[in-house]
Amino acid sequence: MKSTIKLCSLAMAIAVAIVGCTQKEAPKMSETKPATESPLAAKIRRFAPTDITADPAQLSENDRKALDKIIEAAKLLDPLFLRQVWSGNAALEKKLGADTSPEGREHLHYFTINKGPWSRLDKNEPFIDGVPPVKPPQAGYYPDDITKDQFNTWLATLPEPEKQRAMGFFTVIRRGPDGKLKIVPYHEEYREFLEPAGNLLKEAADLTSNQTLKSFLTKRAEAFLSDDYYASDVAWMDLDASIEVTFGPYETYEDELFGYKAAFEAFITLRDEAESAKLVKFSGYLQELENNLPIDPKYRNPKLGAASPIRVVDSVFSSGEGNVAVQTAAYNLPNDEKVVKEKGSKRVMLKNVQEAKFNKVLVPISKVLMDPSQQSQISFDAFFTHILTHELMHGLGPHEIKVQGRDTNVRKELKELYSAIEEAKADITGLWALQYLIDHGGVDPAMERDLYTTYLASSFRSVRFGITEAHGKGQALQFNYLIDEGGIRMDESTGTFSIDASRIKDAVRKLTSEILTIEAEGSYEKAKALLDKYALIRPAMQNALDKLGDVPVDIEPNFPVAKKQS
Repeated sequence: MKSTIKLCSLAMAIAVAIVGCTQKEAPKMSETKPATESPLAAKIRRFAPTDITADPAQLSENDRKALDKIIEAAKLLDPLFLRQVWSGNAALEKKLGADTSPEGREHLHYFTINKGPWSRLDKNEPFIDGVPPVKPPQAGYYPDDITKDQFNTWLATLPEPEKQRAMGFFTVIRRGPDGKLKIVPYHEEYREFLEPAGNLLKEAADLTSNQTLKSFLTKRAEAFLSDDYYASDVAWMDLDASIEVTFGPYETYEDELFGYKAAFEAFITLRDEAESAKLVKFSGYLQELENNLPIDPKYRNPKLGAASPIRVVDSVFSSGEGNVAVQTAAYNLPNDEKVVKEKGSKRVMLKNVQEAKFNKVLVPISKVLMDPSQQSQISFDAFFTHILTHELMHGLGPHEIKVQGRDTNVRKELKELYSAIEEAKADITGLWALQYLIDHGGVDPAMERDLYTTYLASSFRSVRFGITEAHGKGQALQFNYLIDEGGIRMDESTGTFSIDASRIKDAVRKLTSEILTIEAEGSYEKAKALLDKYALIRPAMQNALDKLGDVPVDIEPNFPVAKKQS
């Protein structure tokens, strides 16, 4: 990562630019707190209704038609994802849809936000009677009655190829008529959604004249019939079009039993060419950052994969796991280690989503919880750039590792703990990386003034997602660690928080080193110990969160472009 163009001009350009951003419809609630409201309405009000849009007028007529087809296909992922969350979701949604009472409409609305009957912001507490009291960790991927021990005992009886399929991203585990466990591939389990989605993607491919978009859509449609996503992942990495499409099974957050199974999601976006061109310069620093990670040099990768493309986009529609409760602000894909090794990974920044979160959530939080002396040190530039480095850092550090002489990877070794540890790693290493770039002339030193204070304000935003969710759990870990190290301070008299500039950098570096080492060692035990100690809501944090009752937790997106399409 040897770019000769420094990033100070990028940071300033972003700042200037900012000064000059379901398939089944649910009723929208007012952002204004009513005089009286039901407990469920209060939960709904935590999500601020927000139009998320972009102008497709930049597209050719055929590309606009292709966009319509892609959005239509993406809508099929909502009912598919409902099935992945819980086996009872489809029947429950139908029942809720038939209840036209005010209470029934509220239940359907909140069900639609959460993609199920458990409130993700409230430790997955059920808000509908008659459902399991605990969100099933096996989700819809395994039999409802299975335990970890039962799965592992069965797994031990399988030959190696079948064992890998059982643990693979793209299979579910079911019981046959004899009650015995069996492996069912995604293309069979979800055929009723994947076949029509694939046909729509092929129709879109026929419409567009962009060869890279045509290639991705065609190959992704073919993958829906085979569960072989390699070729379409490679095509996605090569995608260079005004329509930036992410569509398929990716993240494993919903599988809380083992973290093996991938959930379907779609992000349909339009590329911001000017901002993407600015941010691509960051890719030039990745090898330098890897070479200087605060970790034993033997764990560093002396040669990263291919350069990682960075796309700045505006979202026009999202579905499946891409539109559940707290909204995604950026992502780093694919997760296939083979593709990452050969092609790198792509970072996609959802700029209009980030702007909505910053304005509707982060700024109001800072006015309540930040020390008055640091409230002016909150900036979208720092917020946006840290999200970028968060995504970049997912691609750095340990991935393919050796544990007791065997080849494996971090995800398999940390199992269900992986997502929270990896999100904490990306966050804290992203801070470390920005400080490194500031110190070495890669980013304008002026950003240091706002970097840590904006991060601190955003940490309250993330913890409000709930510590049953990977990002919230990872953020709680960081917050408590940095408090204990003195990098974050609380004023006991006012209950406000501030950054201790004399201690924050060392604390960030220390935590970065600790998490990276855990991943390099593939130590489930150390990961668990770290989460058990720090990934919790302590009284100081709870008292702070209690002050934010009138501040939205996140946005509830409304997609005008997709509505016009339908």
